[in-house]
Amino acid sequence: MIRTEAGMPTAGFYRLIGVPERTWRRHQARARQGAQARGPWPRPAREGVRETARRHALAHPTWGHRKVWAMCRWDGHRVSRATVLRLLRDEGLLLEANYQRERRQLAARR
Repeated sequence: MIRTEAGMPTAGFYRLIGVPERTWRRHQARARQGAQARGPWPRPAREGVRETARRHALAHPTWGHRKVWAMCRWDGHRVSRATVLRLLRDEGLLLEANYQRERRQLAARR
C-alpha cells in the first residue's frame, strides 16, 4: 500500500527496506494469491505441559518460571525453562519484575 501510494517502483522499494529481491517477489506472489505470509506455528512442547505448568503456577502464585519448570520436570515432563516462561507469559501468570522489590520494601517497613 505504501509503495503504490507513493508511486515508487518495486525495485526501488525492496532496496529501500533492505529485503532481497527474491524474498520480496515471493511475498508479493503470496499476497496476490491471498495466502497468509506466516501462519500460526504448532507448539507441541507448550501444549504437552500446559496443564501441569498452569496447575503449579495457580497453586503457588509467588513461584517464578524456574520453580514451576522444576516442578514440571519433577512430574516427568521434558520441557525447557524458556518454554515454561513463554507459557506462563501467554497465560498471564507471571509476576511483575518489581514484585521482589515491593516485598523487600514492605518487609523493611515492618
